Amino acid sequence: MKNAGIALAFVLAILAVVYVGVELLNLDFFFGGVLPYIAIAVFIVGFIYRIYKWAQSPVPFRIPTTAGQQKSLDFIKQNKIENPSSKGGVFVRMALEVLCFRSLFRNSKAEVTDEGNITYQWEKWLWLFALCFHWGFFLTVFRHLRFFTDPVPFPVTLWEKIDGVFWVDLQALYLTGFLLLLGITGLFIRRIYLDKVRYISLVNDFFPLFLIMGIAITGLTMRYLTHADVTAIKEVAMGLSHFDFGQIMAAVTANDISVMFWFHLSLVCTLLIYFPASKLMHAGGVFMSPTRNMANNNRMVRHINPWNPEVEVHSYQEYEHEFHQKMKAVGLPLDWDYDEEGNQIPKK
Repeated sequence: MKNAGIALAFVLAILAVVYVGVELLNLDFFFGGVLPYIAIAVFIVGFIYRIYKWAQSPVPFRIPTTAGQQKSLDFIKQNKIENPSSKGGVFVRMALEVLCFRSLFRNSKAEVTDEGNITYQWEKWLWLFALCFHWGFFLTVFRHLRFFTDPVPFPVTLWEKIDGVFWVDLQALYLTGFLLLLGITGLFIRRIYLDKVRYISLVNDFFPLFLIMGIAITGLTMRYLTHADVTAIKEVAMGLSHFDFGQIMAAVTANDISVMFWFHLSLVCTLLIYFPASKLMHAGGVFMSPTRNMANNNRMVRHINPWNPEVEVHSYQEYEHEFHQKMKAVGLPLDWDYDEEGNQIPKK
């Protein structure tokens, strides 16, 4: 729990800095008009750099991780998704992995009983919480596009209506926000509840959990408890999307924007800055994984390592031609006959 406490302290320190900067030092424009651009720039440059470095890594072997029957004889049924031999099969496999977390769904728990037997138990909580978190995060971000666009695109408006189908106290209850909080909370509880997972968890495992949890809590608080000035927030967001510093300055000075919004925005910026250097980069790295993005067609195609240098070989025929006299002198059999000048002659 020590690592979890350190990570939580970092997040609370960020909130304290934001509170002092906004409430005491009046640095609203910095947090609303400078920090977001820094965060976006670091995120884009860092993300591209990490992908570029991974793309440069040599992959000399075809090493797809498989969990089904490989393509073989005609009468043996191939598992075209778990062990694909074509680009189409790889595409379907990757789509199911990225969109549905197929490998996590097969997760099971193995235990050794007192009698020494191994038992396997149903273990789908990790898959369920991961699904709630990732889809809740994506759909919440997608819905937030309404703050950065005018007019709001139809897909965003349509999803906002679907997401807010339930109404409580005359206001829409957006389900994806609660889905995000449920997923990230479940992942956090799993990390501290399971002894083996807690033992290997470091500060950089807990920090993004608390960071995203803080983003979800501050967002839900603004939406349902403090009721922040949505018009002023959209003016700030529109100024950011149009690089209009005058509009940002006017929005933050003419309106008393809640400090909860600055907490929310600063945590989002921290996440963007931290993202390229963290384990969260698996969002882009999953597409670069050779264990996932390769077809298992080793039996059909010969794969030659492009990094192998050219090797000068000395064939047996050349070896015998060079040493045939010495080989004949010690009685070793020869594949060829030789004339007086040493030229090879096929045996009769």
